[in-house]
Amino acid sequence: MNFHNQNIIVTGGTRGIGAAISSAFIAAGGNVIATYAGNDERANSFKAELKGGDRLHLMKFDVSKKDQVEKFWNEVGGMFDQIHVLINNAGIRKDGLLAAMDERSWDDVLDINLKGTYLMGQGAVLNMMKSRYGRIINMSSIGGILGLSGQANYAASKAGQIALAKTLSKEVGKRGITVNCVLPGFIETELISDLPEMQVKEYKSQVPMRRFGKPSEVADVVLFLASDKASYITGSTIEVTGGL
Repeated sequence: MNFHNQNIIVTGGTRGIGAAISSAFIAAGGNVIATYAGNDERANSFKAELKGGDRLHLMKFDVSKKDQVEKFWNEVGGMFDQIHVLINNAGIRKDGLLAAMDERSWDDVLDINLKGTYLMGQGAVLNMMKSRYGRIINMSSIGGILGLSGQANYAASKAGQIALAKTLSKEVGKRGITVNCVLPGFIETELISDLPEMQVKEYKSQVPMRRFGKPSEVADVVLFLASDKASYITGSTIEVTGGL
């Protein structure tokens, strides 16, 4: 995988799966713009520790806010002539049974996970159409297909990312832009670090490979879809779940 002279945006790119994706693109020679919403210390630490960190650009904003997203794309346009890859990875969880879920928990998850994908994808398409090339990859979840108890908001947002990718792929395919989804299962990241120990054991017992995945195993699939080797794959979903 060679991404020299390519410019890649990874939303939520300084922690968890996003950090693994950013690291993988840097290792493959790319220039990465990693976005984050709030944790300056974690973002700066990630950049300082990363080999090739001089090619990592940090940008802080909220992907669910239209004005902030527009400002981001204007700034990126001044930094790079072309964006080659967008990874829509920014996401949050606010679990709870639907009957007891408050409206704020529903709105926050849908805003970040799905509206953020829409806003960032819109900016990417406008940028990529100029050069008639681009790769957009939505980091969805197997939860968007299977559904997990207590995650109605999260599952709905992730299913929405899949539907959005399938629709967008048909709109921009003739412009040389592919749009795909990666569906991780249980991956060892901060996103699931708050799960009770008994629940972790139960989830692992459901995985045929009897373990949670590693962020690097997800990043490898993302790099493939972003590469020229995946030039005829669009509107597709690839599961990285250990067999769930």
